[in-house]
Amino acid sequence: MKRVVVIGSSCVGKTTFARKLAGLLNVPHIELDALNWLEDWKARPSEELRALVTDAIAEPAWVLDGNYWRLRDLVWARATTLIWLNYSFPVVWQRALRRTIRRVFTQEALYSGNRESFRQSFMSRDSILLWVMQTYSLRRREYRKVYDEDRFSAVEKIAFKRPREATDTCEP
Repeated sequence: MKRVVVIGSSCVGKTTFARKLAGLLNVPHIELDALNWLEDWKARPSEELRALVTDAIAEPAWVLDGNYWRLRDLVWARATTLIWLNYSFPVVWQRALRRTIRRVFTQEALYSGNRESFRQSFMSRDSILLWVMQTYSLRRREYRKVYDEDRFSAVEKIAFKRPREATDTCEP
């Protein structure tokens, strides 16, 4: 595994897994959300984001996490391995809820100093919890299709259906 892309639904644990795997492999960890989000949850302009990602993936080895379809042509073309965290909805929902509550109450600083608020997380159309509910099944179908496509046949594809499988992979 030289250049690894970690995909999965929102809140599945992509960043946590990717960070651990990058540490184990002793390679840089690239987090697409950290590159994308500016202050006040504004998305970085597409051209600027593509330039940042192009620079980051120019390295000979890395582990990257994120589901940015508009960057797939760049990222997946350089990838040697694709890891899909394909967990059940109850697992993802529990993680999303736990993570959101923790972030709201600790006011943990995220990308560019952004923080999740109670209002944004629980009473907004921009809620990450609502996003998880709306996109979980769609993402699962999309990733299944990608896994079955010949277009990325040169990329090694690994799917974990249970968190324990992924955890076992990242233990030395």
